[in-house]
Amino acid sequence: MAHHEERPAAGTARHLIRGPQNFAAGLSLIGIAILAFWASSDLTQGSLRAMGPGMLPRTIATLLALCGLILVAISFVKDGEALERWNLRGPFFVCLGLLAFAATVRTVGLAVAGPLLAIISGFASEETRIKELIVFAIAMTAFSIGLFKYGLNLPIPVFIIPGVIYY
Repeated sequence: MAHHEERPAAGTARHLIRGPQNFAAGLSLIGIAILAFWASSDLTQGSLRAMGPGMLPRTIATLLALCGLILVAISFVKDGEALERWNLRGPFFVCLGLLAFAATVRTVGLAVAGPLLAIISGFASEETRIKELIVFAIAMTAFSIGLFKYGLNLPIPVFIIPGVIYY
């Protein structure tokens, strides 16, 4: 009498994670939550009656970590899509746009830095159409100037020509 014992196939441990995208997304959220906890560690939390400046970031970080844990748990019980190769075009242009914004907002103002950010970041997508991107950049910059300069009264320069104009 032959006894056939089912043995796990090679690579079974790899199949423990049934939803690799959910697993990676969950770990990313947990990592961001840890970073937020670290970044807000010197802020006082306060209490529910008297909230301190650290209450909101830590609450959001906690919710983010919970969402990450849920995604990781789901990745073990539900089939999901496999991880795909990462395209670095998107993160590259978005980071480049942020750096350009950071370098120009205090030197030439939001009226120049805003469209610069939108246009450079817009090249993150291969489907970008330049006319639509320019219209979007102008509209978002006008909205940002209205919101930050006039709505919230933030001391952000709108337009600077060194030695000539500072508005």
